[in-house]
Amino acid sequence: MKIRGLFCSVIMLSAVACSKMSDNKPQLDLVYSNDTYQLTGVAITNTNRVFTNYPLWSDVYRYAVTEINGKTTETAYPNTEMNSWNPGQDGLSKWVCVQAVVAGKNNKLWVVDPASPKMQGVYNNSNKLVKIDLTNNTVERVYPVNTAAGPGSYINDVRVDEERGIAYMTNSQEGGIVIVDLNTGNVRQVLQGHYSVLSDPSFTFIIDGKELRKNGQPVKIHSDGIALSPDREWLYYKPLTDDKLYRIRTEFLRDASLTGTALGAKVEDLGRFTTTDGMILDKFGNLYLGDLQHNRIVRITPDMRMKEVISDERLIWPDSYSISEDGYLYISCSQINKQPEYNEGVNKRTSPYTIFRINIL
Repeated sequence: MKIRGLFCSVIMLSAVACSKMSDNKPQLDLVYSNDTYQLTGVAITNTNRVFTNYPLWSDVYRYAVTEINGKTTETAYPNTEMNSWNPGQDGLSKWVCVQAVVAGKNNKLWVVDPASPKMQGVYNNSNKLVKIDLTNNTVERVYPVNTAAGPGSYINDVRVDEERGIAYMTNSQEGGIVIVDLNTGNVRQVLQGHYSVLSDPSFTFIIDGKELRKNGQPVKIHSDGIALSPDREWLYYKPLTDDKLYRIRTEFLRDASLTGTALGAKVEDLGRFTTTDGMILDKFGNLYLGDLQHNRIVRITPDMRMKEVISDERLIWPDSYSISEDGYLYISCSQINKQPEYNEGVNKRTSPYTIFRINIL
């Protein structure tokens, strides 16, 4: 299939942006650090409020979602009650195991809760997407997704087309794209079993000088990173534990009449780039990804050129991304590769979990 170029509708804008980019490497500025609790997500709002989240992956756990108040301080969000879930309680009215936070354009915060404590299965059909109104810090709507993403799923990240009222989420445990109609609440999962949402079995994911393994088996994490083009016409996504990148027109994802085979035929294979967890597009159509194997951030321009943005040993498993109105890329570092389950029971972490930012203007 011939690829006409990444984000073709924004090539002219990107050319202007790229002309302003300096060859000098940006500085990695510390925004927040936590020496105890493992974070994964980051969101910077248009009013410069910063949020993060902590999945329930171990017994070292306190809050699910917090608002950052300083380099080492935070408050439970939207309140302590929603952060107080315990087994046996309702999982739709509280956070169970939050994976991602994403800032919307209309003063909303979108929160992805796969509700799978320690990744052992969805708790009581409570996996969900939650919409929070940042003006009054209250939950506006909860979107259960269990009818499409079942007990073995792990919904991972989300991108929201607020104008069309559609959210797109990845299922990293099984492979798939979950589509939520934000007006009706209807949920579908598509592309299950398609090669683009499954980690390439022939790819060996080497990090810290060895293959990432769990219980003696190679770790395979499927569709994970996701990004929506500035005009919302293209969805980009990729499995985590290989270096392939894919895209598909959102008009096809929104067309529920397409069969699985027909939809799969619309997927475009963009080639091999890096192993990344999350990814994000700026307003000019430049795609930012991590490079987990080399502690760096890279940028892919609309003409498919990849260039290093920054390399720093502190970028230990760059996980999630958010871009501020004034042109800073916020980066969370979750250090997943240092977890005991990937290191024969030994916790390899020696530094805090962190959120950094770099200027990408």
